[in-house]
Amino acid sequence: MKVLVIGAGNMGLAYAESIAKSEHLKKGDLLISDNAPEKTQELRKKSHFEVYDDIADCAPLADIIFIAVKPYHIDELFTKLKKHMVEDQIVISIMAGVTIKTIQDHLNIKKVVRAMPNLPAQVGKGLTSFTASDEVSRLELSTVESLLDTTGRSVRLDSENDIDASTGISGSGPAYVFYFMQSMLEAALDMGFSDYDSKVLVSTTFEGAIELFKRNKLTPEKWMDKVASEGGTTRAALDSMEDNNVKDLIKEAAYAAFNRAVELGKES
Repeated sequence: MKVLVIGAGNMGLAYAESIAKSEHLKKGDLLISDNAPEKTQELRKKSHFEVYDDIADCAPLADIIFIAVKPYHIDELFTKLKKHMVEDQIVISIMAGVTIKTIQDHLNIKKVVRAMPNLPAQVGKGLTSFTASDEVSRLELSTVESLLDTTGRSVRLDSENDIDASTGISGSGPAYVFYFMQSMLEAALDMGFSDYDSKVLVSTTFEGAIELFKRNKLTPEKWMDKVASEGGTTRAALDSMEDNNVKDLIKEAAYAAFNRAVELGKES
């Protein structure tokens, strides 16, 4: 089995690196293509990729093709790629909002998997949601899932609407966490802590809270009740967030990402 990754940006390279480290492919079966000369030059320094700068040379060789480019590049990419596709190939797209039907129509193929990863895939802690066209067999889905799992975990969803919704939660979600972290870092600096101490205070607090949540069955709400005592410091902070509708604003942000994913699908 040969796997081609088109696009060596953050996510494309994360998948390529993770697949290369796994035992799913033998040497020479992982192909990667990018149209930026400086990027291909950098990739050729790595021994675990077969690097191509021309899709025509590598697309016909692949059994599975990962498309990891920005959605606004699809017209140019599909025009180049269509003439080199083979009927039974499986395409895995991680392009936000681009529908399965759009990919099928533009590439004249049937087997399409639409996936939504997130940035922690770069460190093996990613979450990838995915769904597939009916033409992808159960055995093929198992192979796809094993490839997606190399970057962390994957979850198969029932519909493309679920994929758009997952974009608002897990796909874009790390940015929400970073936003919250940045706010806490700025507060720590304003209180007089050093850059180093601020980073330790915030990052370790997040790590500890996540580990508590993962190891127990308590809801976040129950954990808040455990931390916050009536009239105490934590309750003052939580009351401030409630007074400022922080929870509702976070929900609105998640829906904004969800709605934008739907819009991208219509635009494509």
